[in-house]
Amino acid sequence: MTLILLAILIGAVAGLRAMTAPAAVSWAAQLGWLDLEGSALAFMGWRYTPWAFSLLALVELVTDQLPTTPSRKVPVQFGARIVSGALCGAAIGAAGGMPAAGLIAGAAGAVIGTLAGASVRSMLAAAFGSDRPAALVEDAVAVIGAFLIVWGATT
Repeated sequence: MTLILLAILIGAVAGLRAMTAPAAVSWAAQLGWLDLEGSALAFMGWRYTPWAFSLLALVELVTDQLPTTPSRKVPVQFGARIVSGALCGAAIGAAGGMPAAGLIAGAAGAVIGTLAGASVRSMLAAAFGSDRPAALVEDAVAVIGAFLIVWGATT
């Protein structure tokens, strides 16, 4: 049951930042924190996969600050977050022999994270009087949360 909760939470992180979740999961697989060997998700732990996802995550952190970046709730952005959450949830679930349950939990978490994240960020932006500090708080929550979630999946 703990892995399902962690799959929901990593999905929620994907709802905040679509590439932060796979970067964290990929590093966890590479470092041996998540055992994905022999599964269809073993590629998450390949030598260059964490670097590729980390680069994409950094690009996302920068582009999120741009005023021209579309809302996370438009279909393409929303869909990418669901796919990312499902992938990461499946990886966490696979580490416990439950990839399908993890996939569903991760996708559900991504929907929750996308919608809740947009709402909380709007409230924070209104409180700060600017979107940038709200975005930086969201970045920190996503990065720190992703680390804690994949670390929690190892214990």
